[in-house]
This record gives sequence, C-alpha cells and structure tokens, in this order.
Amino acid sequence: MSTPPALGRTLFLTSEQAAEARERFGTPSYIYSRPLLEAAAHQALAIPAPYGFTLRYAMKANPSLGVLSVFRGLGLHIDASSDFEVERAMRAGFAPEQIQLTSQMPSRRLVDFVKRGVRYNACSLHQLEQFGKAAPGGSVSVRINPGLGSGSTKRTNTGGPASSFGIWHTYLSDVKAIAERDNVRITRLHTHIGSGSDPEMWKRVTRMSLDIAAQLPHVTIINLGGGFKVGRMPDEVSTDLQDIGLHVRRELEAFHERTGRALHLEVEPGTYLVARAGAIVATCVDVVDTGKDGYVFAKLDTGMPEVTRPSLYGAQHPIEVLATGRDEADVVFVGPCCESGDILTPAPGDPEALAPRRVPRPRIGDVVIVGGAGAYCAGMATINYNSYPQAPEVMLEADGTFRVLRRRQLLEQVWTNEV
Repeated sequence: MSTPPALGRTLFLTSEQAAEARERFGTPSYIYSRPLLEAAAHQALAIPAPYGFTLRYAMKANPSLGVLSVFRGLGLHIDASSDFEVERAMRAGFAPEQIQLTSQMPSRRLVDFVKRGVRYNACSLHQLEQFGKAAPGGSVSVRINPGLGSGSTKRTNTGGPASSFGIWHTYLSDVKAIAERDNVRITRLHTHIGSGSDPEMWKRVTRMSLDIAAQLPHVTIINLGGGFKVGRMPDEVSTDLQDIGLHVRRELEAFHERTGRALHLEVEPGTYLVARAGAIVATCVDVVDTGKDGYVFAKLDTGMPEVTRPSLYGAQHPIEVLATGRDEADVVFVGPCCESGDILTPAPGDPEALAPRRVPRPRIGDVVIVGGAGAYCAGMATINYNSYPQAPEVMLEADGTFRVLRRRQLLEQVWTNEV
C-alpha cells in the first residue's frame, strides 16, 4: 500500500470547541458555523449581473431551520425540490413568491401553491401540461436539459442524455406548442447541469442556455442552476464565482445587444453555501487491524447515519484526530453500522476501494472531526439505519457560543409511527 499524504488542518472548530461540543451535546453531533454560512452567502451575492440578480439557496443541501433562517436574513430566495420543501421553507419564514419549486415529482399541491404565489418550474412536458390545467393564462418556468452535463461523479451529473432532469432541448417545439395551447407564458428558463461541475463546461452551457432563451420570446429571467465546486479537501480547488460571474455577465450583455432583451440572472447553489460551514464531532470507539499486510481501522460513532456521501460515490471529507505528540499511521475510518459500505475514507470516486489517511494513530475515546459536512449530510443521511437515533444540529455563533438547532432524536421517536 502506498503512503497517503498527511492532511493540513482544514476545519473551523478548535480542539477546545470540539471538546465542549462533545461534552454538551454528545457524539455524533453536527456543528455549523454562522460566520462561514454568512461569508459564503456574501461571496455568492457578489456575482456580477448587469440586469438584476437573485440568489436562491438549493435547500435540499441542508434544510435545517437554523440554516434557512440565516439565509432568509441575508435576502436569499429558495429553490425547493419537493412539495414538502416548499412547506418547510414557508415555515422558516420565506414568502411564497420567494420560493421556486423544481421537482422530479409532479406537484400534488400545484393549484394551492400557484394561488399562494409559489413559482413553478416545469421539469417535464407532463408537468408543463399540469401547470396549464392548473393555471391557464399563468406564467411559468421550464427546466431544459441543454444536452451537456458535468459532475464530480456520474451520480452528481444532472445534464446530458444520461440524465432524467429537465426537458430534453430538442423538444423545445413541444414546449412552445403546449404553452400556446394552454395560453401559458414561459417567462423563466432554468438549466442545471450537475454538482461539482467543471467551470469551463458551466460557461459553455451558459451560451447554450441563452441560445434556448432566444427562442422563448417571453423569457425575462434565466436561472443557471448551481453545482459550484467546493474544495472540502486541502488539495481541492473551489469554484471562482467572480470568474464565472464575469463570463456570464459578458454573455448576458452580448445577448442584450443581439436581442434587445435584458435578462435577470438567478443561480441556486447548495453545496457552495453550506458545505464547508459544517462539521461532525465524533468519538473513536474502537481500533482494529487486519494484520501487518492489512489495514488499521478506526471505528467512529459517526458514519452512514450522518454522512452518506462517501458510501454513495466515494466523496472525500477531511478527517482530523484531535491528538498531539503521537506517531502517525495510515488509517481507514469506518462508521458504526453493520454494513460493509459504511466507509468514511473510500478512494476518490470509488466507494468500493479504500484510501487510508495519514493521521496521528487514533485511540479509543479520541475526539474526531469530520469536515465538509454542511451540505448533503444531515439532509441526505441514512438516519435510523441499525436504529441509530438522528444526531443533533448545533450552530456555532460568531461569539463562539453554541445554540441547539435540533435536539438529538430520542430512541422512542425512532418507532413513534409504528402501529
């Protein structure tokens, strides 16, 4: 086995804060940093847009009320991926007109949502027809698959022929025909090509999206989705939003010169806004090995029930053992579940291969921090697998104090709805 490089500190929690969190809230616990949430939002709000700009938060990344409240206070709007997320966003104080519903599943609440002012984004011809029946004469957005996609893995690619997301671009004539038949005005165009996407691919799709907008004469708003790469690991590079933003600005200005139409810009990042603002405080509960030619395994009390990304597609998260003065070792970190896939350190992009980390050799009882856990962790975890209760969520405020956002689930709550 090759020796992996040692990792530098990439996490926002100090050793003292992590120890306090374990003492007060137990492990595992999610900790979010309000200053980092606000800093990421301010960076995204600074995207240059010549004819107006709306920053939507893709709330599926982390739908916690505490996180939503931070972004609502900064003036962000919401992209919701289900009827349930729409309701959750309104509960968090967002006005219906600040929420856009972009869902794989046709809405069961469409008539009610449209009456209340929720913006609807039709993601299939069937959904567009549904909107025409629910709101004839209304204005709608359509999500178009522009024919290209890009993601850090195939499972995070939401564009191109292998993706079911959006209306395939060659069906644009069908879109226009349905809109004309039902007296529907398509005033907003939406494209989204994937998560962790290549900036150069993102720029290409911008031009392709504007070419589609040119064929929809009533479009006044173009939503280019999200998918901005965030460097969770020390060797990963985050997307330069100013670089992308300047390119988009030039494209919008050129479109205005060609067509006379000044398009309002929307983007809807999720990961970019929350990923690095979250961490999981955990405890090393056991250390085992498989002999001199095998591996050293550190078993943590966190894993699939809190962070499923490594098991799903080999995603990488920084992991820090809070110990000093020890020899280092190559360590594979695993979770508590009776499941061979509960691995926190798979090879990049390959959930079936192991990639040990060079860290101080863990001991039972050590505090361990899993970083980059603000996005698609609490909101996309296999909670209650092996009947592990859902972990609490806690906000680290700017003054260094902790505030509970969600209490740890009680064991009785795991089976509350059983009859």
